[in-house]
Amino acid sequence: MNRNGTGWQEPIDRGRPSVARIKDCLLGGNRNYPADQRAVAELLETAPNARELARAGHDFLIRTARHLAEKHDIRQYLDHGSGLPLPALNLHEVVGAVHRDARVVYTDTDPMVLAYGRAVLDESPNAVILDADLTDTARITAGLDGRIDLRRPVGVLLASAFHRIPGRDGDDPKAAVGELIGLLAPGSFVALCQLVSDDDDARAALTGLMRRQTGEEWGRARTEADVRSYFDLDRLALEGPGLGDVTAWHPDAPPRGSESRPAATWTAFGGLARVV
Repeated sequence: MNRNGTGWQEPIDRGRPSVARIKDCLLGGNRNYPADQRAVAELLETAPNARELARAGHDFLIRTARHLAEKHDIRQYLDHGSGLPLPALNLHEVVGAVHRDARVVYTDTDPMVLAYGRAVLDESPNAVILDADLTDTARITAGLDGRIDLRRPVGVLLASAFHRIPGRDGDDPKAAVGELIGLLAPGSFVALCQLVSDDDDARAALTGLMRRQTGEEWGRARTEADVRSYFDLDRLALEGPGLGDVTAWHPDAPPRGSESRPAATWTAFGGLARVV
């Protein structure tokens, strides 16, 4: 068992695509296999802007974390469904550059994410990764003990974390957000980003494709109204500029060619809220 409190490791199935490795491939990473690359090629036929959407979600997470560290002095972070580490601009590096004592807890259940995350984070004393599902609040709470002080503000990041929640049989994303908020001190923040479309046929096609590719690891595609409902909770107060396409959320630079860009079926939709 290593520093992160890990033991037995589930074997990695290289022949079946995984959500994490598909995302890694979309982001230009090198921790994916031919099965994942074939899945991405098929995904791009259904959602041609999938690469841009994956990048938009990751960039939103990074900009939000930097914003919370610089503007709100947040020094504790919980990143759900963290995915595979990238060669640069990972969350703990971004907030660590602002506050050397910033603590980050990543959570994921993908065996390859856990293996690589533990290897990378062994050199980062203030960052760990937990084998925990977003909906398992008790497991998350136990894993945070001694790592994050829930009596103080925490930045919770949910960039594309809900794709794997089916939203049936009690696995309700809004309920999961509500349980998380119940753990947090006032002054904490929740950032949430989700792939959405208001085209019923497009959502059904993408949901079916991803479930088939990943062996039912994927949940379902959702609508803007779904995401808005996740923020409709008593203790959450939206921060400016509100909910919308996250590429417009405090962008580092104006989007290029936005005037002539055709309307897309899919959008990376979300925002940031303060816990009151």
